[in-house]
Amino acid sequence: MTEALARATRDFFTPRMLGLVLWPLLGSLLLWSVLGVFYWHSLVDGLQHWLSRPGVEGTLGTSVLHVLSQFAVTLALLGLIWPLVQATALLITATVAMPLMVAAVARDSYPQLERRRGGSNLGSIWNALAATFIYLALWLLTLPLWLLGLPALLLPVLLNGWLNNRLFRYDALAEHADAEEYAVLGQRAGGRFFLLGCAAAGLQLVPLLNLAAPVWAGLAYIHFGCAELVQLRAGSLRRT
Repeated sequence: MTEALARATRDFFTPRMLGLVLWPLLGSLLLWSVLGVFYWHSLVDGLQHWLSRPGVEGTLGTSVLHVLSQFAVTLALLGLIWPLVQATALLITATVAMPLMVAAVARDSYPQLERRRGGSNLGSIWNALAATFIYLALWLLTLPLWLLGLPALLLPVLLNGWLNNRLFRYDALAEHADAEEYAVLGQRAGGRFFLLGCAAAGLQLVPLLNLAAPVWAGLAYIHFGCAELVQLRAGSLRRT
């Protein structure tokens, strides 16, 4: 795993990879910021309407309800926008950038690795959408735990680590591993794949460095997955 991280860092500083760095995260940030601003008034009005019960409105007054609705919507958007941005950036990287990255890394570092194409573009898209949906659901369900101190520090790493692993492991191996090899690698190295995702998740929490996190994580998974696949096939050959 350490070697995969080192190789990912080396490959990251190439013109081809640097060209992929900024647009997934900045594009995601722009998308969700525009949507947040566009729908803010509608969300405030909807929440105010929901709160406008006769007893509540009579006690607090319309102006206070409007201010409370504005505050609640703004707080909710601030809490949700970053996980949405992160998930969208990873989704873009996994579905659009990863095929380019896999091709470049395999050509330069694993030219002899046979392509058995156990995955597909449709499988990659479905995996990415399902992973993103589950990630956002888990984020919402665990929001109360953020008030407990230590979980607030661990949850982002664990949740983003899970998402990294779910997204990038499939795409890193889809071109070269067949379905059986993918399953075997999941059993044999699943824990290390998850730890790799958590290592990338730590980078995703650091301002400015998080711009590089999606591409760096993708490269790390490609190197780790291909190296594990090489070892798996070498072991199979020795047994035969």
